[in-house]
Amino acid sequence: MPTNTAAPNILISAAGEDADWKKALVERLPDANIVTGDDNYDPATIDFALFWKQPQGLIKNLTNLKAIFSLGAGVDHVVSSPSLPENIPVIRLEDAGMADQMVQYHLYAALHFMRDFDVYSTQQAKANWTQHDVARISKCRVGVMGLGALGAAVATALSNLGFTVSGWSRSMKAIDGITTFAGEDAFDEFLGEADILICLLPRTPETEGLLNSETLSHLPKGAAIINAARGAMINEADLLRAIDTGHLRGAFLDVAVTEPLPESHPFWDHPKIRITPHIAAATRVEESADQIAQNIDRMARGETPTGLVDRQSGY
Repeated sequence: MPTNTAAPNILISAAGEDADWKKALVERLPDANIVTGDDNYDPATIDFALFWKQPQGLIKNLTNLKAIFSLGAGVDHVVSSPSLPENIPVIRLEDAGMADQMVQYHLYAALHFMRDFDVYSTQQAKANWTQHDVARISKCRVGVMGLGALGAAVATALSNLGFTVSGWSRSMKAIDGITTFAGEDAFDEFLGEADILICLLPRTPETEGLLNSETLSHLPKGAAIINAARGAMINEADLLRAIDTGHLRGAFLDVAVTEPLPESHPFWDHPKIRITPHIAAATRVEESADQIAQNIDRMARGETPTGLVDRQSGY
């Protein structure tokens, strides 16, 4: 395959963390010309763009791009841009230290409901010393929506701990110890078997508002929701209604439609909702920079990079 020996020109726009990313990439690609939005550069010379919540309109000025790298778990901030050319590859990070963090978060959140810690928190506020039977972990059914790298890691860890775990994705996946469902026809059946529903789907037009009054009604009465994916996946008013009417037990939420969550939002002081400020998994710069540098080297050798996003599906 042909090899491109010219030093690559790389632009970083990382929502205030440009300096950290630049330092890591300079160490790995010492011959590259790496700039940030604060530098003077010719947009037409940029070969690769590294983006996280980049300014609107930035992409349209980069007329000779070879690829765009997303600097987070999602790619919706890139693929949703109306100025993104059809022929530009978009490359996502593959784990990069996020899987372990996601596993930790979801083990904690699932045990929060399975061990009745939500109930005991309410009792503490009332100085109520009442013991409840400890449920068998194998009797608690967890459903994981989204079986990519992060979802598969979370599902496997929960199964290894003893939960009964099922998973749902757009296309069929096979994971040891996990009962898997696929496609719209199997979605309602999947929901009906989830005492705890975990959302780890990417944000696409198809997943926005996927959990609403109709779909939530298919969950067993007393089920709980854990969402550390994207806030737009859940209709927030419908979620509140399902909790307030007693259909759902509660929710553990790391994301919201509007972030930061407004001070006046009813989630903040709802007794059956736990909020964390989008901290379930942070992108590890060092591990991510390794991946990006390796992919740039692959493309220089004429090879296909790993982590290519399917533009049709959005992930």
